[in-house]
Amino acid sequence: MSLREDANYIINETIKSVLPDSAVKKALDNFPECDGKIVLISIGKAAWSMAKAGYEAFKDRISDGVVITKYFHNMGPIGNLKIFEAGHPIPDSNSFNATQEAINCVKDLSEKDIVLFFISGGGSALFEMPLIDENELNRLNNELLSCSANITEINTIRKRFSAVKGGKFARLCEPAQVFSIILSDVIGDPLDAIASGPAVADSSSVKDALAIAEKYNLTLSEKMKELINIETPKTVTNVKNFITGSVRELCVSAKKICSSLGYKPIVLSDSISCTARDAGTFLSNIAQYYNSSEESLAFILGGETVVKITGNGLGGRNQELALSSAIGIENLKDVAIFSVGSDGTDGPTDAAGGYVDTSTAKVLRSKNIDIFKVLQNNDSYNALKSCDGLIMTGPTGTNVNDFSVLLIKR
Repeated sequence: MSLREDANYIINETIKSVLPDSAVKKALDNFPECDGKIVLISIGKAAWSMAKAGYEAFKDRISDGVVITKYFHNMGPIGNLKIFEAGHPIPDSNSFNATQEAINCVKDLSEKDIVLFFISGGGSALFEMPLIDENELNRLNNELLSCSANITEINTIRKRFSAVKGGKFARLCEPAQVFSIILSDVIGDPLDAIASGPAVADSSSVKDALAIAEKYNLTLSEKMKELINIETPKTVTNVKNFITGSVRELCVSAKKICSSLGYKPIVLSDSISCTARDAGTFLSNIAQYYNSSEESLAFILGGETVVKITGNGLGGRNQELALSSAIGIENLKDVAIFSVGSDGTDGPTDAAGGYVDTSTAKVLRSKNIDIFKVLQNNDSYNALKSCDGLIMTGPTGTNVNDFSVLLIKR
């Protein structure tokens, strides 16, 4: 197969291997006896797939439930569950309305009842009941997403202005027990950072939140200044949490798939955390060093990079990572680099990520497209689109962070 065909196969098979169905069913082996109601709440980009697996396990025992996922991620009806699509990465009125429905579902439950709570990445935006004005919330989210703050920093701030984040949803479920199954999209799997920890005691403090606000010079109204100084719950006693997937499993799967194609796979890290451009340059530097290799090699990175917004173009972190590596591999032999979001969407685009090879820079120059200017304008989507470098998977049904691969084929 060609390098592009190898890349497509690795992407498709790796994502397929980390779909949440079997992992959810395995976690449900630990589900306790329940003499009362079972209410199912599922939030995040993988909410539909997780809810489907959960509903199939219990069927008519589910008395009520709400699924909240990203637009175009609803794959159809699931029993008696109410399914909502809402805004991501910025919450919208559908996020708020759907979250209110979830809150309504867990009102007036007894200690005999159990809330089956599925959490996946994207839940921070999709599952939201703000304590501040919607315009203030939108401004805050835009500032957080454009200042290069990492996901843990972003969620530390978000918790302060929400009625459901930072363990607050677990409190709303009391006295019912919460059985929480989590698909992790955060490096290191910190429970209180995934979807801003709606059912986990918050480890961050007022001091942490204030430091982040100062670090990124966030705009805070008087109401926000008041809320940021209120501590989040430090104890949550009615929840059992189970993590079912993570970026580490994603990298292990990618390693196996690359090996099956004849590449010698090397996992460089499953916790990469830097700018997308730096990660792209790093992979192209590795390609230069190993250009004389006589065996096929695959270098794998997992984690989540960030994009520093300097322009007004269209793109995402994975597309920017790939494009930033294109110049560095131009004069090499049989090399390709691709980067993909496992959920199938990269930033505010319909692409999952980007692909480049040794011909990409030349093709873009022939179209009078300057890669450096494109990156300065954060317009990787349109540049990659012009050279068939976009990776399009559609919604995948999972969300366990990103993976990037450097292929050297011999």
